Amino acid sequence: MSDSLQPYRVLARKYRPRSFSELIGQDAMVQTLGNAIRRGRLAHAFLMTGVRGVGKTSTARLIAKALNCVGPDGQGGPTIDPCGQCEPCKAIAEGRHIDVVEMDAASHTGVDDVREIIEAVRYAAVSARYKIYIIDEVHMLSKNAFNALLKTLEEPPAHVKFLFATTEVNKVPVTVLSRCQRFDLRRIPAELLAGHFAHVVEAESVAAEPEALALIAQAAEGSARDGLSILDQAIAHAEMDDGPSLVTAAQVREMLGLSDRGSVRRLLALLLEGETANLLAAVREQYALGVEPLALMRGLMELVHAVTLMKAGRDIASPGQSAEEREMLADWAAQLGFAPLHRLWQLLLKGHDEVANAVLPIESCEMALLRVMHAATMPDPGELARLLREGGAPSAAGVDAKGAGGPSPAPTSARLPATFVELIEAFWQRGKGQLAQELHDCVGVIRYAPPQFDYRPTPQLPADFLPRLLPALREVTGTVWQVAAGDGPAEPTLLEQEQRQAADSRARILETPVVKAAMAAFPDAELDERLERWSAEA
Repeated sequence: MSDSLQPYRVLARKYRPRSFSELIGQDAMVQTLGNAIRRGRLAHAFLMTGVRGVGKTSTARLIAKALNCVGPDGQGGPTIDPCGQCEPCKAIAEGRHIDVVEMDAASHTGVDDVREIIEAVRYAAVSARYKIYIIDEVHMLSKNAFNALLKTLEEPPAHVKFLFATTEVNKVPVTVLSRCQRFDLRRIPAELLAGHFAHVVEAESVAAEPEALALIAQAAEGSARDGLSILDQAIAHAEMDDGPSLVTAAQVREMLGLSDRGSVRRLLALLLEGETANLLAAVREQYALGVEPLALMRGLMELVHAVTLMKAGRDIASPGQSAEEREMLADWAAQLGFAPLHRLWQLLLKGHDEVANAVLPIESCEMALLRVMHAATMPDPGELARLLREGGAPSAAGVDAKGAGGPSPAPTSARLPATFVELIEAFWQRGKGQLAQELHDCVGVIRYAPPQFDYRPTPQLPADFLPRLLPALREVTGTVWQVAAGDGPAEPTLLEQEQRQAADSRARILETPVVKAAMAAFPDAELDERLERWSAEA
């Protein structure tokens, strides 16, 4: 039969892993299985769990091949690298091996289906080393079916192995879990998926832009099968012209209803600047281009999350990230405080859920973004309670009039500590001893202009210092502070200043004629610290 008459096989089936080396993103599991096989420490039951499309069923079939492979010469034993050429390997790959039984628990849920397995395990394998039962979506079995399987599962005959796969391991009884060797298959990182898709399109003689493959990998959410299905659709969607198909990022965005990253950045900029008319026009423009309102909300959430991570000091650079995007993220991270960012996230999250369940998605998206824009300038409950107690006027609580997260204005009262030393003293008085000590010992002041404070940390400063400091500053002073760590020129820490003063005082004492004469007469003598303290106080 010619190739043109062969039925088309979708990519998700065509590129199923045929060996453990082709199983991407599961290196830890492969290593564990390989060690177990080499040492002859094979469990009688394996449970593979993970999200859809990460390779649970494929792994079960690979294990079946690994346990039953006899090698090209028919003399081999269990191996982590099955040959794929012997009859057991070929039969298992084609799904026709009589001793490898696959059962879908979603359609065989009853105790009678399990009873058939229990009756069959008593008989030896016909032609394989092990009789293997692969039960997919095992969590779908009924309670009675699980109970019937327990005894056999705990003490099966030596020639029987059970391989279970499930996406909802929490629905599998603990009594079953305790009888299995469990492998948690991880979501596959987007970078690995994009590399895998690059090999696939090359094998399919299709050209694809790297950004298009990155978009598909992100949309797959860690699932190789989902990603290959999207890639299949993208190849069909691509224009052929006179040459080979070319999968472009623009086509993938159009197909998935995604907005390009530049448009999302412009949307967030308009949101932060308070440009109401331009914001609504940009939303409608994206909607007219086929971008789903839910995708817009999700894109904004991803952007706010990226800015927050950069603000926290995490490196979020990725190969597909442009220099312009990195620069904008850095600018926002420098301008926005943590409080405005957290508020933006919560408002966008609420808006995302509303749009997902809305009868009028685009209208709900517009209303949600308008709420984000105007609610960003409102004081939070803590600030509001303080204002009610003190009878003051509402402020932006760390967010400027356009929601851009500018610094809070200093209160007119003299309640903010005027100096860094006064701030530490205020912490001691309010029972914040640990933070006061860390400020004293491990913080060098770059700039202290309440309510703004830039500092250079010493290596001894705990990593969680800043997340603990910000709420404490607000509690102690009643004001939102803008605090940032830097590596610019800074004053010595107060501890270093005190140590330097003590050293200078000691040096002055040692240089006095009386002490010099005494030290010369008694070479082993030491300067009493009480004399040092007396000299310092004098």
